[in-house]
Amino acid sequence: MPEGHTLHRLARLHHRRYAGHPVAVTSPQGRFAAEASRVDGRKLVRAEAYGKHLFHVYGPDAIVHVHLGLAGGFNEFKLPVLPPVGQVRMRIAGRTHWTDLRGPAACDLLTEAEVDRILARLGPDPLRRDADPDKVWTRISRSRVSVAALLMDQAVLAGVGNVYRAEVLFRHGIPPMTPGRSLDAALFKDVWGDLVDLMKDGVKVGAINTVRPEHMPEAMGREPRSDRHGGEVYVYRRAGMPCYICGTEIQKAELAGRNLYWCPTCQA
Repeated sequence: MPEGHTLHRLARLHHRRYAGHPVAVTSPQGRFAAEASRVDGRKLVRAEAYGKHLFHVYGPDAIVHVHLGLAGGFNEFKLPVLPPVGQVRMRIAGRTHWTDLRGPAACDLLTEAEVDRILARLGPDPLRRDADPDKVWTRISRSRVSVAALLMDQAVLAGVGNVYRAEVLFRHGIPPMTPGRSLDAALFKDVWGDLVDLMKDGVKVGAINTVRPEHMPEAMGREPRSDRHGGEVYVYRRAGMPCYICGTEIQKAELAGRNLYWCPTCQA
């Protein structure tokens, strides 16, 4: 599932290409046809993201909400527009580019009030300027739930997924099963700041890189990571491999239906 940096990156791209001008919106697949007809030809006011949710705002009465889920994705093209390939849920065409959306978990046309109800269920998003880390700390510091589970709970903080969760815990030497209420306030402040920086970098480069310069392939004389997710990481999807820092075998376990990765020495 794409993490929050991907949705913010898409929001910036779509805002730059389509905002401020009328756009053609269709649903070649047909499942979004009625909703698409209501915004077709209207000016896109802005595109923005909150956590793992993307919003195309045409006005307070018409906001297209997209959640990609596990299988959804956008494909971006330059004009001219070509016939659709596969099941295209929504197509947007502007002055210079066009975009196809396939396989999202959600693609809805909502009002501003309905969007507010979605946002009310989400915790602060580290990538938004209006994010309040104190709200996150309040939830974490009062919880007996593991910090690994809390970081993935979108009601606690929005946009963090499996990769950022595993990596930020490693970078700060936190055992994944530490209860939230056992976490030190100063340490949480460092974790929050690190998440902000890491996720901002993810928006910029389009990949998740969490490895510090001294542990990069060229510095250590090792082969670059080969994985479809891209980026250099310490523990994510490295189960059974040696830790870059201590050499201990990276461990994996299932937590709340998702794979959890950690180093039992560095995160003792």
